[in-house]
Amino acid sequence: MKKLIILLLFMGCASATFSQEYSRAIGLRLGWDYGVSYKHFLNQKAAIEAIGTFRTFGIGDFRWSYLRLAGVYLVHNPFPDVPGLQWYYGGGATFLTYGGDYGDYYPDDATIGVGIVGAIGLDYKFENAPISLTIDWMPSFVFGSYYRGFGGELGGLGARYTF
Repeated sequence: MKKLIILLLFMGCASATFSQEYSRAIGLRLGWDYGVSYKHFLNQKAAIEAIGTFRTFGIGDFRWSYLRLAGVYLVHNPFPDVPGLQWYYGGGATFLTYGGDYGDYYPDDATIGVGIVGAIGLDYKFENAPISLTIDWMPSFVFGSYYRGFGGELGGLGARYTF
């Protein structure tokens, strides 16, 4: 329900203003993990994005963290009735390092993983400000010794400076 409210607010902001195009953007991502991203448009529809995120978690003697790097190719499609709003989809590769202290649950482990990642989301560029807002979901499938398999928890909100 919370995600639906955020999406509706995002769409409401998008319909209240107009936009202009941009060629590059750099900014922050917040979601299950948090980090930075850099997007570069190759043409009006296609872009590449580099994403670096970090996540740490701990309860008692159970603690873990990971660092993830991803590179994705994205295809953008505008919403004709809402200037500045685009939806996008794409995919790419991901690399992560993962480790933790698992107390009595599992032996301590550190590993690396590689895999594939998909992306689907919305991107809104404000007309009178160099700001782009995004919301996306990035499902992944990772191959590694401990952290492996399908992950549907990635994605989130982004705010970027455009130039």
